[in-house]
Amino acid sequence: MNGTLLNVAAIVVGAGAGTLLGARVPERVRTTLTDVLGVFVLVLGVGDALGTFGDELSGTLGRSAVLVILGSLLVGGVIGESIDIEARLERIGAWLRARTVRRPASVDRAAGADSADGADDDDARARFIEGFVVTSLIVTVGPLAILGALQDGLLGDWTLLAVKSLLDGPVALAFASVFGIGVAFAALPLLVWQGGLTLAAAAVGGLVSDVMVAAIGAVGGFLVIGIGLRLLELRAVRVANLLPALVIAPLVVALWP
Repeated sequence: MNGTLLNVAAIVVGAGAGTLLGARVPERVRTTLTDVLGVFVLVLGVGDALGTFGDELSGTLGRSAVLVILGSLLVGGVIGESIDIEARLERIGAWLRARTVRRPASVDRAAGADSADGADDDDARARFIEGFVVTSLIVTVGPLAILGALQDGLLGDWTLLAVKSLLDGPVALAFASVFGIGVAFAALPLLVWQGGLTLAAAAVGGLVSDVMVAAIGAVGGFLVIGIGLRLLELRAVRVANLLPALVIAPLVVALWP
């Protein structure tokens, strides 16, 4: 778990620094930062998604690799939409903000708050939730998170998670400068997901094959592409509702005849 704890610390520190910096950054600069992050995440996702056509999956599944990944995404999407994971994450973000960010007492005492104040508060709430949801997805669904957690659990080697921490810290800083302190709370789902994978890997030992990891990485790549599209405001892909595909794909590989 050392690697995951280091990763959590990197996100919290980066988000804290970004939140302090954000107030000093002009709106147009923050917009540009969001665009850069969106393009970067999009390209990163494409690179990972191309694993669908890689030797590891093709060697086991042959030409069916594409159908397995597509089928996993489709079935995972149906499952995710039926339980609406995205809405649950958003509710968690709203709950966290309500308990960590308070409006000034002077505003609460005001008998007639002006509509602009209400609009500003709604905008801050939306940015908090978006920062929490988007950052949570970025730091948890990538193949580096999965590979690093598995390596930590199976081999006790958290080198990959140390590298991931060096990447996630600046990402959290950049996101927090745009979205605010909500980014820091992405450390909570990261701790649960990545830490849980590490503990599970330590428990199951060698049951997780390289091909299963490759399937998770390929599906994760498509999810990261969805995050990029969302950041660029091209389409509000409900990426969280696709998360079940990360479980379905390796299960299909494990059961492949």
